[in-house]
Amino acid sequence: MGTFKRLQTRVHLKKNEKSPKRKIKERIRKARPCIVGEWSPWSGCTDQCQPAARVRRRRVRQEPRNGGAPCPPLEERAGCLDYSTPQGQHCGHSFVPAFITTSAFNKERTRQAASPQWSTVTEDAGYCMEFKTESLTHHCAMENHPLTRWMQYLREGYTVCVDCQPPAMNSVSLRCSGDGLDSDGNQTLHWQAIGNPRCQGTWKKVRRVDQCSCPAVHSFIFI
Repeated sequence: MGTFKRLQTRVHLKKNEKSPKRKIKERIRKARPCIVGEWSPWSGCTDQCQPAARVRRRRVRQEPRNGGAPCPPLEERAGCLDYSTPQGQHCGHSFVPAFITTSAFNKERTRQAASPQWSTVTEDAGYCMEFKTESLTHHCAMENHPLTRWMQYLREGYTVCVDCQPPAMNSVSLRCSGDGLDSDGNQTLHWQAIGNPRCQGTWKKVRRVDQCSCPAVHSFIFI
């Protein structure tokens, strides 16, 4: 009699046992992905009168469970430059944006803008700045006009060369505006593409060299 009851119990357990497929389905059904809220407004620049960063954040509304999708980044940072002190005084003169265009424009510009104030010695005083791009707006990738298509090759994380030559070079200081030559390499500097003011971004100085050696698509000139 006892043996019969034990057999009945085993049969009963087997009938109620869940199949592997059913277990997987239930596990998937119970998985909860991470849900986050909307981005907060961008903060102000963390510092005034020097390249700095602004921040925006979002909060987790639902934590992931049972293998659900993990949470996306909860914080984003972007470069910024505040030209006014808390007292309203203007500052940041040495960090004006670098205005750039394709290096293909350099020969035509030099031919059209030849000036007697530039001696042969001065013309040989040009230099090249290498930068590593940190950020850029999506407007750069949208350019498809023959004269502005070069903006598509601006990419985050790439090293680019920017040539400083007459007539963009100041005839007294022998420097180009926005060249970042005085930065220590850790400062975030700003640039803007000529031809589309919405194509702009930030980069950091790598080094100054005598001649640019970047690929043509990553070679630009100061304006």
